[in-house]
Amino acid sequence: MESIPTGERVVIGADFNGHVGEGNTGDEEVMGKFGVKERNFEGQMVVDFAKRMDMGVVNTYFQKREEHRVTYKSGGRRTQVDYILCRRGNLKEISDCKVVVGESVARQHRMVVCRMTLMVCKTKRSKIEIEKKTKWWKLKKEECCEEFRQKLRQALGGQVVLPDDWETTAEVIRETGRKVLGVSSGRRKEDKETWWWNEEVQDSIQRKRLAKKWDMDRTEENRQEYKELQRRVKREVSKAKQKAYDELYTRLDTREGEKDLYRLARQRDRDGKDVQQVRVIKDRDGRVLTSEESVQRRWKEYFEELMNEENEREKRVEGVNSVEQKVDKIRKDEVRKALKRMKVGRQLVLMTSRWRSGSV
Repeated sequence: MESIPTGERVVIGADFNGHVGEGNTGDEEVMGKFGVKERNFEGQMVVDFAKRMDMGVVNTYFQKREEHRVTYKSGGRRTQVDYILCRRGNLKEISDCKVVVGESVARQHRMVVCRMTLMVCKTKRSKIEIEKKTKWWKLKKEECCEEFRQKLRQALGGQVVLPDDWETTAEVIRETGRKVLGVSSGRRKEDKETWWWNEEVQDSIQRKRLAKKWDMDRTEENRQEYKELQRRVKREVSKAKQKAYDELYTRLDTREGEKDLYRLARQRDRDGKDVQQVRVIKDRDGRVLTSEESVQRRWKEYFEELMNEENEREKRVEGVNSVEQKVDKIRKDEVRKALKRMKVGRQLVLMTSRWRSGSV
């Protein structure tokens, strides 16, 4: 509790194994007067803890029948040992707290329910600026590739070998690519989950929205018209999805189909992750870190240990004879096949590096 900032909301619910007792004389700031029976030593520890952490024992603030206050029943004993604690500043958010009769969480213990009303402030989402990217994929077309070569030679002054200043050369290549191939708009792409939409689906949805006038004019005719359009939209969506997936399945054996498959897999992977924030980070001793500085410091320690730790070498199996033989040289046709499988961007980097070294 001492490691949690005072501004954060904290609610504790547990079996404290103590009796805070009925009445609150001298302890009015941390508890009400609706406890059960008399206080014992363990119950005094609970009250002292609440005072030290500026918390309140929620169960004792609500006047209920004894049946709705007793949390433990066994062998004729009826006591209150399970409590809910929260910060005193958040007591105004709690509207009720009681024991649910007949429901048990564990043997002898009964369920304690607390009702809270939380005011959550909506945070404004920061506008994400997407970087405009050069359309290098246009180099797949022969006419674009030839035009890029000519413009690049002109920009470099007709030199066959690139100058030694690589940063200047790279900037010339990038600038030529932007002029010849163009750049992306920088706008966010459409939702990947609606990539299968077509004009028929959009038209049906628009007609259904216009037909929702039966909300204002509640006649049976308008209601039936809206229901019919709703069913039609479902049919159109089902047909569009089936058609899109059928086309995807037929393209899976092609190079373009592989890209679609990887795109869908990446989208599914992103949807299953919480990329906005890391919810829990703990230090070496297992304490939860809350401040941004402490979280960054812990990540730094983690990666320093991860990258600098020396792993144990694998021991060579005894009795294995090593075989020495001549390795064949790499053939030109193997290089051509490897280049064809590479992406355009990697080909450009490889060709530029070889051009710079004078080997091309």
